[in-house]
Amino acid sequence: MLVIVFGTVFLNNHQVFAADNGEGKLVYIIPIENEVERGLEAFIRRTTTEATEANADHIIFEINTPGGRVDAAQNIGEILQDLDVQTTSFITVKALSAGSFIALNTDNIFMKSQTSMGASGVINSDGTAADKKAQSAWIASMRGAASSKGRDPLYAEAMANAELDLSEYGAPKGKYLTLDANYATEVGYADGIVSHRTALLNELSLSQAKVVETAPTAAEVLARFLTSPVVVPILLSLASIGLIVELYSPGFGIPGSIGLGSLVLYFYGHIVAGLAGYESIVLLIIGIVLIIIEIFAPGGILGFIGVGAIVGALFMSTDDVGNMTLSIAIALIASIIVSVILFKTIGLEKGAFRHVILKDATRTEQGYVSTVNRNELLGQEGISVTPLRPAGSAEFGEERLDVVSEGSFIEVNSPITIVKVEGSRIVVRKIKS
Repeated sequence: MLVIVFGTVFLNNHQVFAADNGEGKLVYIIPIENEVERGLEAFIRRTTTEATEANADHIIFEINTPGGRVDAAQNIGEILQDLDVQTTSFITVKALSAGSFIALNTDNIFMKSQTSMGASGVINSDGTAADKKAQSAWIASMRGAASSKGRDPLYAEAMANAELDLSEYGAPKGKYLTLDANYATEVGYADGIVSHRTALLNELSLSQAKVVETAPTAAEVLARFLTSPVVVPILLSLASIGLIVELYSPGFGIPGSIGLGSLVLYFYGHIVAGLAGYESIVLLIIGIVLIIIEIFAPGGILGFIGVGAIVGALFMSTDDVGNMTLSIAIALIASIIVSVILFKTIGLEKGAFRHVILKDATRTEQGYVSTVNRNELLGQEGISVTPLRPAGSAEFGEERLDVVSEGSFIEVNSPITIVKVEGSRIVVRKIKS
């Protein structure tokens, strides 16, 4: 239903546009593409702040996303709710899961004819449904987003609650609701169907407005990639494997560079995404320094503290403790496997381990002895004062010594001679008469 009140047009009870061509107005176009995660949140925060500071009259979010993280979507929803600028979602391909939640937090929704929105159930990273507590909270968020913009919350709930039966829209009980453009328009979730951006601007009466297109910076694109739950365990595995291999290599080379480079990329991406602060970098550096000190001044305590500092820095730089725990476990298993392989093939004679492993031996020919060798006793003759079975005692002149026979039994008071001296071991033989 179209109603005009004092030059303002309302469509399906939503304020859509002023009755002019938008000349002199400023419109910001912000893309929401690919997975919804914290890197996207940082991008949305930056661009909406720029639009607000530029006194934009309208912000259009062009959405094409399969969904993503619930926490990132909720944070983006808060950003959109706090805007004083008129907002419109333009669904160009799909706005599923977290993407539909973002769209519901804007004042208007327009869709291309072949697009869809919905299917917003909460799914864990392993593909299973989230627990009832998480699902209940998410359903409440979906209903709240729809209600805040004057939309019937029933359909938002059906997008996240498979227990609702909306068979007339292709979502019987047990299936999440997904609305195509026609259904979305019918239930008042879409304010219109347009084929392209120009048509949308015409519908919003902003055809003559100045349009500013935004795009993620190279740093933001890289950050979104580096903070992906799939990429994080790869980076940490490369870091651990690279540093382990470096310990087995002389000098500092490619493996160590790859290891440190992976750590730098990890923290760089998380800092740009707003997940990590410089305190985590400081903790990381402290951990690395302590491990280096441990290598050259072994004691155990510093190395243990250093590893703990690095792990602490990793957990400080993430908001997903579960994924970080899994990533560290994967990296640990990978490093253990590589360590075993290197130990068996290379050993510990090379690399940093050569500084902590004692390789010198004390040899008799170098003048080192554990006991005094009394080689002057060789050939001396004496008398056994105890039976030798084979060990016992014997007298040689005025000196009594502990001796051992060559293996045979020697009676007491038998004449014997010393045939071998090995440190404190004196070997004797019975003198045949």
